[in-house]
Amino acid sequence: MTKLIDIARLAPTASNSQGISFIVVQNKQLLEQALEMTIQIIENSPLRHLVEEAIKSYREDGYDSVFRGAPNLIIATSDKNFSNGRNNAISCLTYLELFAPSLGLGSCWAGIFEHCIAIEDSPLLKLFNIPKDKKVVGAVMVGYPKYSYNRLVDRNPLDATFIE
Repeated sequence: MTKLIDIARLAPTASNSQGISFIVVQNKQLLEQALEMTIQIIENSPLRHLVEEAIKSYREDGYDSVFRGAPNLIIATSDKNFSNGRNNAISCLTYLELFAPSLGLGSCWAGIFEHCIAIEDSPLLKLFNIPKDKKVVGAVMVGYPKYSYNRLVDRNPLDATFIE
């Protein structure tokens, strides 16, 4: 995990402003609490209809579609008044994701969690002891992948124009 976040901190940022801190969560019980809280927040959200199946599969079968059973969560934070926080975090966490496979790790953005922790006065902020002067600007799950793939996922053909 230290290697991952050390690479992430080297990512290019707006005007080299950096400003991203990382919280590495490796506590399984804490992640289970965060999962339950995230599901509760979604259940009471106007966006519930978008993830109804995820809620149902969690409540009925215990299936974790929020963290996907990942043993680690990396949360990126910045100062609340730092306007480049989200953009810088995207750059940092993308570096992290690109480096993870070289360490035999898999990663995935924790989008549902990000949405829920970004809600004003979210109980998740207290769970992870996020200071009042900070905001969460990104989150990525990390673990050893269950499956390995010999090829990349299909992509659209390259669409590029060269002007000389």
